[in-house]
Amino acid sequence: MSKDDPNTEFGHISVLLEEAIQALEVGKGSKYIDATAGGGGHTQEIVARGGEVLAIDQDDDALTHLNKRFKDEKKVTVVKGNFGEIQSLAHLHGFEKSEGVLFDLGMSSFQIDSSLRGFSFRGDQPLDMRMDAEQELSAYEVVNTWAPEVLEEVLLKYGEEQQAAQVVEAIVEARKEKKIQSTGELVSIIKKVIRRNEKIHPATRVFQAIRIAVNTELDVLRKGLAGALSITNSGGRIVVISFHSLEDRIVKNTFREFEQKKYGKILTKKPIIASEEEKNINPRSRSAKMRVFITHYE
Repeated sequence: MSKDDPNTEFGHISVLLEEAIQALEVGKGSKYIDATAGGGGHTQEIVARGGEVLAIDQDDDALTHLNKRFKDEKKVTVVKGNFGEIQSLAHLHGFEKSEGVLFDLGMSSFQIDSSLRGFSFRGDQPLDMRMDAEQELSAYEVVNTWAPEVLEEVLLKYGEEQQAAQVVEAIVEARKEKKIQSTGELVSIIKKVIRRNEKIHPATRVFQAIRIAVNTELDVLRKGLAGALSITNSGGRIVVISFHSLEDRIVKNTFREFEQKKYGKILTKKPIIASEEEKNINPRSRSAKMRVFITHYE
């Protein structure tokens, strides 16, 4: 992996790149779906090995980058979409019989740091957090209009935040005075409540929970995995790279359910993690876990 990777133009270094491509066992002329194409690093490696790729993303900035990067590449079809709709997207673009599907669930550095859509708790950005800028629900509505009991459930369920009740109480008191407009305002409220001496930022779990709620990420993941199973040929691979325990738990349990129903076999009894070298180059790889499923294994 190199800092000169073309992905870095989009502010992203693909995590577990070699491991994911090896897991897919790319065959020349075979079809693959990069369900979260992002900067296009995984797509590029699949093409380099002779595969054809349906590159899906819902982020307009990512799509602009992907269309520029692969404008002269006939083996890549770039489409806007949510991977929860992977089955219909695959049928629409002729990838309903694919040899593999890859999900990289991590957010790009660009989305977190540079998109100005409120994914980062560093700096001061509008409260947005929408992966797809065209959807209606944003973090602003969640923070300013959702009932306290619903907000608390979100922080507990999606952020596993132990001080959820206190954080929600502080948010509700603050929004009585005026609407909470920015990430900076929300961080300030959170910091008054959460004073734990931890390595992670006090707002980490709260921001994660709100982002998941805004984008219905966990429900979309379940739907996406089921869709991937339906369009993957016998002997094909489903490869998922997750970055927090909630996602990994869903992937683990879904693959286990697939195996119990005899839809295939789990190839990773324990998740594959990044090497120490990769962790040093790309700190965001430290939390990555990759799981692999082979369909209709006989």
